[in-house]
Amino acid sequence: PGMRIRTQGRSYGLLVLGLVAVLFGGSRCFALLRLVSAQEPNCEATMLRKVIKQVLPAAPKHWVGDGFHVHPVFSNKAFSAELSPFLMFDYAAPKYFPPSNKRRGVGQHPHRGFETVTIAFSGEIEHADSTGQSDTIRAGDVQWMTAGRGIIHEEFMSTEFSKTGGQLEMCQLWLNLPKQYKMAKPGYQAITKHQIPNAALPSGALTDGHVRVIAGDYNSTRGAATTFTPVNLWDIVMTTASQPHVFNI
Repeated sequence: PGMRIRTQGRSYGLLVLGLVAVLFGGSRCFALLRLVSAQEPNCEATMLRKVIKQVLPAAPKHWVGDGFHVHPVFSNKAFSAELSPFLMFDYAAPKYFPPSNKRRGVGQHPHRGFETVTIAFSGEIEHADSTGQSDTIRAGDVQWMTAGRGIIHEEFMSTEFSKTGGQLEMCQLWLNLPKQYKMAKPGYQAITKHQIPNAALPSGALTDGHVRVIAGDYNSTRGAATTFTPVNLWDIVMTTASQPHVFNI
């Protein structure tokens, strides 16, 4: 409720909606969009014929390691051509963890041929990998890891967060690499919330919320991440639930 998506112009005529999922555990809505150039002469008519293909049921939560209790948002569509280039999407709804001296998370494990994008909404997550990169992301920060030809990494709640305890909320998206970049050099981007530009919602009033442009662009505002795959990744914050917003894609 309060969010509408509309296409305009002739640059793009076919909208592929990767996902719109409302997860009531965190009252958070995710919209992953991929635009494909139109091949049909009547783009607007094509848009009017778009229908909802399928509504995915909420899949049961599962633990990733001992620190991340996640919803597999893509359910049985994960790793399918229908959602390409998106591979997998896990969302950890807000969960309180008591103070502990134990590191909670996932130990060393390998990745290859894709990228992982982790967004922290609350809590702190530590990353370390085989290229020597290490970092801690906090609320609003993003880590964008390119596995490329191969990388080994680990993810844990930060040492300080584990000691004090608190609420953790985060999500992780896996993004496939194009064939020509499968063997790219592994890399890591630590993107703080201050590096992510904010753009106004269609209403233009900042009191209604804003769009955090993580990757791609929104209304001429370029995202902070450097990507191999041309995608738009936005974190849309709407503070007035009763105010409808029309997004021109």
